[in-house]
Amino acid sequence: MHEPPLNPVLERLGSYPMSGFDELKRKLAAEGKPIYDFGIGDPVEETPSFIREALLAAVDRRSQYPTVVGQRTLREAAAGYVSRRFGVSVDPETELLPSAGSKEAIFHLPFALLDASSERNVVVMPDPGYPVYEHGTAFAGGVSHKVPLRAERRFLLEPDDVGDEVLARTAVFWISYPHNPTGAVADRSYFERVYAAAEKHGFVVASDECYVDLYFGAPPPSILQISKRGTLAFFSCSKRSGMTGYRTGFMAGDARIIAALRKMRPSIGTASPDFVQHAAAAAWSDDAHAVERRRVFAAKRERLLSFFETRGIEAGWSEGTFYVWARVSSGYTSESYAQALMSRGIVVSPGTFFGAGEGFVRIALVPSLDAIGEAISKWP
Repeated sequence: MHEPPLNPVLERLGSYPMSGFDELKRKLAAEGKPIYDFGIGDPVEETPSFIREALLAAVDRRSQYPTVVGQRTLREAAAGYVSRRFGVSVDPETELLPSAGSKEAIFHLPFALLDASSERNVVVMPDPGYPVYEHGTAFAGGVSHKVPLRAERRFLLEPDDVGDEVLARTAVFWISYPHNPTGAVADRSYFERVYAAAEKHGFVVASDECYVDLYFGAPPPSILQISKRGTLAFFSCSKRSGMTGYRTGFMAGDARIIAALRKMRPSIGTASPDFVQHAAAAAWSDDAHAVERRRVFAAKRERLLSFFETRGIEAGWSEGTFYVWARVSSGYTSESYAQALMSRGIVVSPGTFFGAGEGFVRIALVPSLDAIGEAISKWP
């Protein structure tokens, strides 16, 4: 039978890296052994009650299409958050656009900004990093330029690491601080250096700021504090508000880019339902719950880092997100270390799952404090 043609990009994507570990988890569960899952970055703390109540109150008897531009109340709430958090004013009509979570917005950005047939078709991204930067680039016909991040430079993606020849052909320069998977945090001077390079070479700075409210020192800055011109920042309710299943976020920045996205996105049909937008507006209007969630993750992080210090396991650069990026013990690869932990019911993600992460594992602070204590007692 004739095989239907498929997009060749699908072949390059490979399989989901956690699938093999999922099978091992099922085996351990079948044997009745406890599992301490630090693998998938999906927090288990309850979504705050006021957010759930806002969603339920907005469920109408009739279901109708949401608009791509989103409800005015949501855009105003998101703009209010940006003002409180960063001291930056964004116009909710022209400089901000809701999204159905940050993942789809990040994936679709290259479709609006790339001309695959031109010389300026390069997208620069961190390695290790969020795989969606590369996936969106590939489907849009762009060229990914992945830059290895180094511990000795605190995992910062510096323009100097790219070089002028590549930067001259760059359309989009992805940065992501606080950084998944390393937990690294950048200061304002870093954002200034990146923006100076953007001004020189003419690329867009796309800043994934989904973890900007999960930090354990000084509050991390935003690219919006440097400039809205030629920049776009991505925000999400997922980790900040415990709303991973709601699928809601927003983008803010350059009005010309926002206008292009408003023109493109109706063709995609991605918009959160109105009742989810209502819940998101409640979430962005409140900061107290984000402070409480940060306190919970800080306690988990401190418990784990204190243990690592006694064992000489290096992980001190993880100053944001709810991940700990730990160097594996001597004699192990990332994957063999993860397998050794898995044999004791402890699930972590090998650093290689995120690209150039050999020698590290990512530990998501998902289990409870008590469960973390139990896992520590079984650590090899």
